Amino acid sequence: MAGYLVEDQRKVTTLRLIEMKREGKKIAMLTSYDYTTAQITDQAGMDVILVGDSASNVMAGNWTTLPITLDQMIYHAKAVVRATKRALVICDMPFGTYQVNETEAVANAIRIMKETHCDALKLEGGVEILPAVKKILDAGIPVCGHLGLTPQAINKFGTYAVRAKEEAEAQKLISDAKALEEVGCFAVVIEKVPAALATKVAQDLKIPVIGIGAGGGCDGQVLVIDDMMGKTQGFSPKFLRRYANLSQIMTDAIGRYVEDVKSCDFPNEKEQY
Repeated sequence: MAGYLVEDQRKVTTLRLIEMKREGKKIAMLTSYDYTTAQITDQAGMDVILVGDSASNVMAGNWTTLPITLDQMIYHAKAVVRATKRALVICDMPFGTYQVNETEAVANAIRIMKETHCDALKLEGGVEILPAVKKILDAGIPVCGHLGLTPQAINKFGTYAVRAKEEAEAQKLISDAKALEEVGCFAVVIEKVPAALATKVAQDLKIPVIGIGAGGGCDGQVLVIDDMMGKTQGFSPKFLRRYANLSQIMTDAIGRYVEDVKSCDFPNEKEQY
């Protein structure tokens, strides 16, 4: 039963997200990278599932999002789409697949859409990537922007600290957000910026603004599922709320399994043929 925590059982679309903003209804977004997790996330009533390039960190163990490839993102997105009935599925375009030129960007975007059947793509950056965004939109592919802390540019920033605290960077973020809206993006994610700035952007734009570490004034929120479920333990930013401690639950369960195998308690007579 998809979306048992929501009244509206319709398939979520980009248009529906804009309607939700207009109606003052908050948008819930989480990441997922595999079939089983996506199925549970969708059934719990999630509006948007993001197949994030954060898979590079939580699934592959890389320090940054940069190493994950187009083929790997397609693999994860295909699994998530197969599991999802109600939520809108957005796939991140990984680093290097849209920054070279707009022709290569649209070719990679089309490949993701054709092979994964996802609903939309997400790209990091502002006016610098507008030609690529416009080309992808012209191909009929919905695009979600991503501003503020953009993890694909971590080597440029040199830190994961809060962005846009200074006036010049804050004004650029505002103009970038407006430019993404004007070119045709259906939403924008804003990561790790002062709450007052994110609230202003959300109020200024007609499209939804989804925050992560950007305060409660945004039109919705997104978290990495492995972080909020407590599977990861070393990453504890101020904005992260842990809703479970799966690391401890799984460690205890696996430990009991090891103990039962070694003590010959598992399998018992009822657990064999």
